[in-house]
Amino acid sequence: MAKVVGGFMMPHVPSIPTGGYGEDPAQKAVSDNAFELISRRVRELQADTVVIVGDDHYENFGPHCIPSCLIVTGDIDLSAHAQTLGMEGGPIPNNEPLARHILETGYAEGIDWAFSKSLGVDHSVGVPYHMSLKKIPGVNIIPVYLNCVVAPFIRNRRAYQIGQSMLRAVQSWSGDERVVVFGTGGISHWVGGPGMGHVNVEFDHRILGMLEKGDIEGLIALPEQMVLEEAGNGAIEIKNWLCALGMLPNARAETIAYEPIPAWVTGCGFVELKVAD
Repeated sequence: MAKVVGGFMMPHVPSIPTGGYGEDPAQKAVSDNAFELISRRVRELQADTVVIVGDDHYENFGPHCIPSCLIVTGDIDLSAHAQTLGMEGGPIPNNEPLARHILETGYAEGIDWAFSKSLGVDHSVGVPYHMSLKKIPGVNIIPVYLNCVVAPFIRNRRAYQIGQSMLRAVQSWSGDERVVVFGTGGISHWVGGPGMGHVNVEFDHRILGMLEKGDIEGLIALPEQMVLEEAGNGAIEIKNWLCALGMLPNARAETIAYEPIPAWVTGCGFVELKVAD
């Protein structure tokens, strides 16, 4: 039987792979080391499949079509824009059978998945893959997209329920995959408007503290308007973290690193979700 063996939260800032945006080199090193630690932990967990939960930044979806939740069940590459960010294009391995099983399980449970049989993923999937997974032989990914960009956003509770459905799909899968989930994005950042470059360190530590305490219901209950006002439109990506938490409801969260990096306009938090032995 397949099982979920661990999870991680991390930023997906597009400037992470190359740097050179005026960031403090010491902070860049903290970020690079955190991604390297995650890579090492994925190896130690003997994972062969990683579900990466991200959100599209107007690269595949826009005013013409904005799916609330989407899973990629076929070919994966980097989007054209992602390939300008220091990441090399080319096929990315997808666990297509398990992705289709997650899709079908969700349909049976009332999850109205959209799906793509071929997608050039943006930096929300590309950066975590490039920084932590690309060099690990035999690891497949399953990209999942939630709408955390264009209001009305997917609801917090629904994001968590999607994670729970994915957990049940993994547990009911006939294979023996060892699955890890990445919740990507955030924490505080304002994108494309007033406040851009500001980081709310107090808010970020509050979120990390709630994770460490296992306060999932508190995270689900966070009002969107409060998050927007206190931490910016980019902090809505906490919903990606909630989806990952749905796949590991009893995991213990440990903060790996946190750096407020104004040059990256983001409070960058790294967390491991540890499954009890």
